[in-house]
Amino acid sequence: MPALLADIEHLVTCESPSTDLAAVARSAEVVAAMGADRLGQEPERIVLDGRTHLRWRLGGGPRRVLILGHHDTVWPQGTLARLPFGVRDGVLRGPGCFDMKTGLVMAFHALAALGTPDGVTLLVTGDEELGSPSSRELIESEAAGCAAAFVLEASADGGALKTERKGVSRYEVVLRGKAAHAGLEPERGVNAAVEAAHQILAVAALGDPAAGTTVTPTLLAAGTSTNTVPAEGRFAVDVRVRNAAEQERVDLALKALGPRLPGAAIEVTGGPNRPPLDASASATLYRRAVLLAGQLGIGAPGSAAVGGASDGNFTAGAGVPTLDGLGAVGGGAHADDEHVVVAELPSRTALFTALVADVLAERNPRAADDGIGR
Repeated sequence: MPALLADIEHLVTCESPSTDLAAVARSAEVVAAMGADRLGQEPERIVLDGRTHLRWRLGGGPRRVLILGHHDTVWPQGTLARLPFGVRDGVLRGPGCFDMKTGLVMAFHALAALGTPDGVTLLVTGDEELGSPSSRELIESEAAGCAAAFVLEASADGGALKTERKGVSRYEVVLRGKAAHAGLEPERGVNAAVEAAHQILAVAALGDPAAGTTVTPTLLAAGTSTNTVPAEGRFAVDVRVRNAAEQERVDLALKALGPRLPGAAIEVTGGPNRPPLDASASATLYRRAVLLAGQLGIGAPGSAAVGGASDGNFTAGAGVPTLDGLGAVGGGAHADDEHVVVAELPSRTALFTALVADVLAERNPRAADDGIGR
């Protein structure tokens, strides 16, 4: 436990906001040094679009297990001054501790306990919180041919593993009209803000609560001054879906939007960002986790379907069995009350260690529904 806590503090106190390339680069070096110390091997440093990703390929055998994590966070530089690292009454706090620097430390300690096992790749990316724009192809390439992908993202409520994640699509809708003086001759203008209002209502109506589909207009802007008919407006759209069919339906509907006001024009950019992580992709690995928890004498983890996405969506979308939420137990991701329950760290790390060992011992992990290490 002291080593786990010391390593978590070391990572949390190196701030790494996704939008700050220099901070991400500094954080990558801290993570690389820790991993090299724990695993006895330097990582490959892969810089894509200015962002540093780290890859450890352990052993020389075929790749069988991919372990995913990220070292970037949503917290701006200087957050530590307001939300310092600390452990009090069994609760660890600090920006990025839950999402997901504790998970990285757990991965290092688990792999070290296994003697840096052959056939395992640990990939730590630096742009997950942005939607993994530079690392997606790297993740999918590393996943190819693997028997399992394990994601050390934080757990769902109560320590549940994340066995289903919604797919994500992101769009920007741009409305173009015509400027005019708002007081002298507004009738000569084409109001892009009014057009945006029509389109926002149309877009929001694409959601389907029964199917679990949410279509949410978010960032909104229009106009240049208070006395001018807006010539341009724009808004962002966040889409979350449970299945690929819904993702395609919403995508087609958004790209088919047409203007409502005479003289207005509309442009829609963007599209699917992450495919859904369907429950079928995690079912076998989740059953193995429950069986292993019983063998270890710890409580069986629950399972949860969540709306947030992770890099596990990419591996599941590529057809690789994927189990997510294996990291810290706690809560408050992206919020001031972000925290980790310290007492859960040993058993959680032990379960992850056992899962990796079990898949490596299995000759045909994809077929193992009811046994362990056969």
